Amino acid sequence: MDLKSIHWLHHASFRIETEKEVIYFDPWKIKKEVKADYIFVSHNHFDHFSIADIDIISKKTTVIICPQEVAVELKGYNFRQVKSGDKFQLDNLMVEVVPAYNINKNFHPKNSGKVGYIVEIDGSRIYHAGDTDFIPEMKDFKNINFALIPIGGTYTMGPEEAAEFVNTVKPDITIPMHYGELSPGKKELEEFKKLVKEKIEVLEKEE
Repeated sequence: MDLKSIHWLHHASFRIETEKEVIYFDPWKIKKEVKADYIFVSHNHFDHFSIADIDIISKKTTVIICPQEVAVELKGYNFRQVKSGDKFQLDNLMVEVVPAYNINKNFHPKNSGKVGYIVEIDGSRIYHAGDTDFIPEMKDFKNINFALIPIGGTYTMGPEEAAEFVNTVKPDITIPMHYGELSPGKKELEEFKKLVKEKIEVLEKEE
C-alpha cells in the first residue's frame, strides 16, 4: 500500500483510500466530502466522534465500527459494535481491535472500553492508536507498517512516551497525530522527531 493513500486531515482524523475502499479514522471537522465505506471511531469524545462529520461522509452502505460508548448514540446508523480483543474480516480488511487508555491520567480510563485499531489493507498493517498512553499491551504488537500515534501529551502520550513506543515496537513508518489542535504542536513534534529512531512521516494536514 502506497503512503499516498493515507491522508492526515488533522488531529486524529485520517482518510485512507485503496482501489476498493475509502476508510476513515475518527473523522472530525471534515472539509472535503469523500464518501466512506468504513468509519472507525475510537471513543466518544467530541474530537473523535462527531455525528455531523459522519453524516457528511456517509452513504447508505457505510459501516461505522465503534465501541459500545459510541454505538449507544448511533440509533438509525449502520454500525458494528466492537470491543478490545475482537478480530474479524470486513471485505478486503482484516480488523483487530486493541485497547486504548491512560495510565497516569483520568481522561481515558482502562475500564471505559475505548479502543484503537490495527487494520490490514492490501498487505499493510495500519495501527490507529486512538487516545492512549504507551500501555503494556502495545509491546505485543507485531509487523506494524504504519503507526498513527498521538504525541501531544495532556490527554495522550507525549513526545517522549510516543518515541519510546516507536523505538520498542519498531513500525516501518510512524505518522504523528493529535497535536496542534487541542494539544501542543511544533515543539512537541520536534522533540518527538529527535527521540525516535525509526522513520517518521510528517503529513501536511488537508485544508
